[in-house]
Amino acid sequence: MAVPAGVGADLEVLDSIQRRVLWLATSIIHHANRVRKTPSGLKVGGHQASSASVVSIMTALYFAYLRGEDRVSVKPHAAPTLQAIEYLLGRLDRCYLTQLRAFGGLQSYPSRTKDPYPVDFSTGSVGIGATATVWSSLAHRYVATHFDVPPAGREVALVGDAELDEGAIWEAVTDPIVSHLGELMWIVDLNRQSLDRVTPEVPAHRITRMFEAAGWQTIVVKYGRYLRELFTRRGGEALEERIDDMENEEYQHLLRLPAGELRENLPGASKLRGPIIRLLRDLDDDELHRAIRDLGGHDLSDLLTAMQTADADRQRPSVVIAYTIKAWSLPTEGHPGNHSALLTNDQWEALASTLGCDPADPWASFPPTSREAEVCREAAERLSRAHRTPRAVAPMPSQLSGVHRGESSTQQTFGRVLVDLARAEPELASRLVTVSPDVASSTNLGGWINRVGVWNLHHHDDWFGDDADTVLKWRESAAGQHIELGIAEGNLVGLLSELGLTWARDGQALIPLGTLYDPFVNRALEPWSFGIYSGARSILVGTPSGVSLAPEGGAHQSIVTPSIGLEQPRCIAWEPAFGQDLEWILLDAMSHVLSENGSSAYLRLSTRPVDQALAAVPSSEREQAERRRQCLAGGYLLRTAAQEVPAVTLVGVGAIVPEVLAAASELSRLGVESDVVCITSADLVFRAMQARMGLLAESPAILDELLPERRRAPMVTVIDGHPHTLSFLAGVRGVRITCLGVSDFGQSGDVENLYAFFGIDTETIVGAAFDLFDEDATS
Repeated sequence: MAVPAGVGADLEVLDSIQRRVLWLATSIIHHANRVRKTPSGLKVGGHQASSASVVSIMTALYFAYLRGEDRVSVKPHAAPTLQAIEYLLGRLDRCYLTQLRAFGGLQSYPSRTKDPYPVDFSTGSVGIGATATVWSSLAHRYVATHFDVPPAGREVALVGDAELDEGAIWEAVTDPIVSHLGELMWIVDLNRQSLDRVTPEVPAHRITRMFEAAGWQTIVVKYGRYLRELFTRRGGEALEERIDDMENEEYQHLLRLPAGELRENLPGASKLRGPIIRLLRDLDDDELHRAIRDLGGHDLSDLLTAMQTADADRQRPSVVIAYTIKAWSLPTEGHPGNHSALLTNDQWEALASTLGCDPADPWASFPPTSREAEVCREAAERLSRAHRTPRAVAPMPSQLSGVHRGESSTQQTFGRVLVDLARAEPELASRLVTVSPDVASSTNLGGWINRVGVWNLHHHDDWFGDDADTVLKWRESAAGQHIELGIAEGNLVGLLSELGLTWARDGQALIPLGTLYDPFVNRALEPWSFGIYSGARSILVGTPSGVSLAPEGGAHQSIVTPSIGLEQPRCIAWEPAFGQDLEWILLDAMSHVLSENGSSAYLRLSTRPVDQALAAVPSSEREQAERRRQCLAGGYLLRTAAQEVPAVTLVGVGAIVPEVLAAASELSRLGVESDVVCITSADLVFRAMQARMGLLAESPAILDELLPERRRAPMVTVIDGHPHTLSFLAGVRGVRITCLGVSDFGQSGDVENLYAFFGIDTETIVGAAFDLFDEDATS
């Protein structure tokens, strides 16, 4: 039977290809666990059952449906199926088939940056890979409205049904803008099993209604053509009703039964039993087994028809809900414990016989002159994609013309720097796109938004634009440069990550910058970190932060975020104290985002106004350049003791620096001289320590500038965050240290009250210094 019009291959050939895909995927995992020796002796792992579940779906997609401009997010546990397909397409070298989960080999889950074959989306963290297609779609639409880029294709996600339990899925699906993304197509692999069990209810009807309520086109592919034909026979309606009403566990149990027991148990015990028994009499054992397994998710023709149905309505996203069998065609199919189960050698060899493969030559591809090989070549050509060379971007200025005077918080300065950039460097500012989860005004993006407008797929009138009491002008159009999402931090960083990949996908680099309340960085961390793992570059601004946000209480006061920033790979964490520092840091972070080998940045900002004169920014151009260099290396010596060797070194970060300086002045009045170090990035200073030990290839020079050996002294560190963040500084010179910070949940009050309560006030700093000084003097 020919496949639906326009897909380019016949069903018999596609079936032959899918059997080879199943064999290769199973064998890749088999070799890693049963053949290849590992020094540790530990199980390598892999997911033969989950891979088999989507073999039909992925065969239909890659060999008959997809085009080069389409992008696919493959569910994590189906990585071997993708690897098998890439091998047949000629895009993965044969040598890698024996290197699943080996160092330098095939990754356990699809990875854009670490796999040796083309991967559109890194997956592995449940829900994130699927929702990435949503944000990729939005990112392309955004960049296409601002720059000249090639047209995009389908954004396809292969989603396991258990993955739909992840809240990130529904946060993304229900965002209002998503219902307009007609290029989205999700295919749900409804195998009715999770990692540990058969799911106890049939969720398809509920899932369908949820997608439909969010504005999606829903297409259900439940029964295959053979089973549907049985339903038309006498007794067929009873059989359909029986299977429809059957609990998942019972259905899975039937898959495990020999023909005689299946014939006895399938009719059930209700009034439907008689008609079903009579129907089954006409089926031999092979036909009976075929019937119970004939689900739509393994019917290539039905799958391709569903994809064409989705294509017919491109005004809204589509979801294809395909019923499948976990471990389809494997000895473990339907078993509740099959998730990580591995075939034995005997089972693997028996599978080879069933699929027409040779266990002595497990990696054999199709004969070059065969129709299967021809279809593979045609698919590879159809899926080929031109390399996108990123367009050159003008260099970022080292600083702007703004002068930082009076009292100002880093959060206020942040908003002003964006406006100044738009005014001074309009071409560079055109690449800046800000994103916020409904906290744009409270994170000081108002001035920027008023200047550049809000991006939306459609123009919207600002009905309050002429209201004298309205400060924020909410002009929505395709020309805007700020994207406002609902209150879901996961959506924010998901979009931020995909905006940070347009340099690779569309050849146009953006500067994605997201703002959120700092305590909610924890909520957003995993998807943002996963985006960085995937190669994305962006800037995340957490503001306001710390107990400095005193009136807001413990719910909005962050404690652990300085440590989180320090520990995030491929990201530089910053916490500036002064406006000039922030300007330098923000411009440098933007430059890194635009750089070919750049990195992301996390900025922890404060709402606490600080006297900018305390920064003592040098007036001469040379000295100012030196201050900038040190600021961008991790910190600088803000105050030097009058004596050759200070009695104590005080180290401060961010909004707490005024208290540190006040403590230094009080200590001096009492006859104790101190150096004051202002840390702008504990992250970079720690890297410098690692570099000094030969563990990193970076420069350790900043250590000698901040804490020179000749000025070695006991140390007090102060931060509006967890005190352990700066504890590593004791190791720079091997001195005694007291670390002051916040180690419990805060409460509402004035800044002075909370600083005193947590012991980060001037008086406590002075006392801690005296304790160290006295102890040092008596030792």
